[in-house]
Amino acid sequence: MQDERTPEELRTKVFGERTIYDNQWVRLTLMDIEPPDGHRFEYHVVRLGRVAIAAVINEADEVLMMWRHRFAVDQWGWELPGGIVDAGEDGAAAAVREVEEETGWRPTGKARHLVSFQPMPGMVDTPHELYALEGAENVGEPQDAEEAAVIEWVPMAKVMDLVNAGEVAGSGSLVALLHLLADRAAQ
Repeated sequence: MQDERTPEELRTKVFGERTIYDNQWVRLTLMDIEPPDGHRFEYHVVRLGRVAIAAVINEADEVLMMWRHRFAVDQWGWELPGGIVDAGEDGAAAAVREVEEETGWRPTGKARHLVSFQPMPGMVDTPHELYALEGAENVGEPQDAEEAAVIEWVPMAKVMDLVNAGEVAGSGSLVALLHLLADRAAQ
């Protein structure tokens, strides 16, 4: 976005990009860049797929969450269901699909877009789309037992305590939950 706050002379120049690793989940590239200071160098960029995350709220004002172990950081935490959007798939449809695949619950309400963001735009390109949905019906077991150790409806009144205790893992879950709580406080 270009406006008076973003003069062209402060834009980092990009002279090229080459892929050094690529698979279906991640692409690692080296970009030939020159920041405004004029020092040209190569910079690593991680490119991941587009992600859709769903906050499903039931009639008891509970949010559907998963307690998971993330081996990359060796940490347990609460997460909202979500995952990579398939090629040609709508973000809202992906969020609904991920809820059912990961939890065995099928959302019954229409997906409402909350916000889109990039969690680490300085070195990682992974667009995140967050959605809120009301209501769900249990349609069976999760399709992938590795997705969640525990699936639970967590009272929204307890969410801030979990956040403060460091028990909510992942920026997508944090942003979605805090967005919902901020919306409620503003009303």
